[in-house]
Amino acid sequence: MRTVTVVGASLAGMRSAEHLRAQGFDGRLVVVGDEPHLPYDRPPLSKQFLAGTADTASLALGDRSDFDDLDAQWRLGVRATGLDASAGTVTLSDGTEIATDGVIVATGGRARTVPGAEGLDGVHTVRTIEDTLSLRADLAENPGPVAVVGAGWIGTEVASTCRALGLEVTVVEAAQEPLVRALGPRMAGMCTSLHAEHGVTLRCGAGVQEFTSTPHGSGRRVTGLVLADGTRVPAGVVVLGVGMSPNADWLAGSGLEVDDGLVCDAGLVASAPNVVAVGDVARYRSATGQLVRHEHWTNASEQPGTAVRNLLAGATVAEYRPSRYVWSDQYGCRLQVAGLTEDADEVEVVEGSEESRSFVAAYRRGGTTTGVFAMNNPKLFTRTRRKLLRPAPA
Repeated sequence: MRTVTVVGASLAGMRSAEHLRAQGFDGRLVVVGDEPHLPYDRPPLSKQFLAGTADTASLALGDRSDFDDLDAQWRLGVRATGLDASAGTVTLSDGTEIATDGVIVATGGRARTVPGAEGLDGVHTVRTIEDTLSLRADLAENPGPVAVVGAGWIGTEVASTCRALGLEVTVVEAAQEPLVRALGPRMAGMCTSLHAEHGVTLRCGAGVQEFTSTPHGSGRRVTGLVLADGTRVPAGVVVLGVGMSPNADWLAGSGLEVDDGLVCDAGLVASAPNVVAVGDVARYRSATGQLVRHEHWTNASEQPGTAVRNLLAGATVAEYRPSRYVWSDQYGCRLQVAGLTEDADEVEVVEGSEESRSFVAAYRRGGTTTGVFAMNNPKLFTRTRRKLLRPAPA
């Protein structure tokens, strides 16, 4: 290959570029990104960056020399709008066309919204630097109640940060507990207690029915929520943390299979061998034969090594196996998960105690440990994970 184009300039794209050079690719490397920034880290957006304790420079995934060492052509602030895998071309939103031998699709995803939120001032998502800057400014100008819709990782982190800023916070979640899908009911109950202990109001088991608003300038500004059970939640600012949708629309007409992401084999190779996918947009064949897509930082960091190896080989010579490691910082507490926690038939605290809010729990199925969860005990988590957790299927 003489030219490889990485479409997507965030974590997965940056790691892909690094692996290309590390694995011996010395040809032309083009990195396309729709944001104007060089690759940056997203986890702080809902935590330190939102709180104002981290600046934009601290988010960068390297210093200037790290980017220079890649010897890449950076096309930032421009979107990819089309791909012709057989012809080897990537079309950009400014009308230019890149001739390329290989393509790494790392276009990530976009934050989902909620019906009725469109066009309302005061409603935010947290996906980009600009999203968080807008939210941060709005919180400073409108320090009234904050409503967070969605109690997944992003939503609960935003709630924690807003509470640390001294704001009144209500979290709305359609499920019965925060993070119940990720942790199961017992450990999700621990997270419920964590929110309550820090003065956050939880409204679980009821989704958003409508947004209330008032005239504001030439438009309208949100004033609160009405839930499906009739509960009214006043809010000067609303944050939506209801997941993301993969950015794969631009691949329409490419001849590649697109279904909730770019469909790939177990080695992250698409239906054309000169195209691979990494990060949130990659929907790949797991060890169990199912198509899966992971939306976590660790996954975006781990996948590029396998994808690049297969791209340079021109065939699937290695399969990707995820560590399934996720972490989150909330209310001064570190939450860590590894392996599979779904469908466990037993959850046991194996180190520490739930009462102390410092423990490690093992998830088991059929007597086999499949997952590990820790609250506020990173050292024990690492030790227990190595001791108990076997390599998990994708």
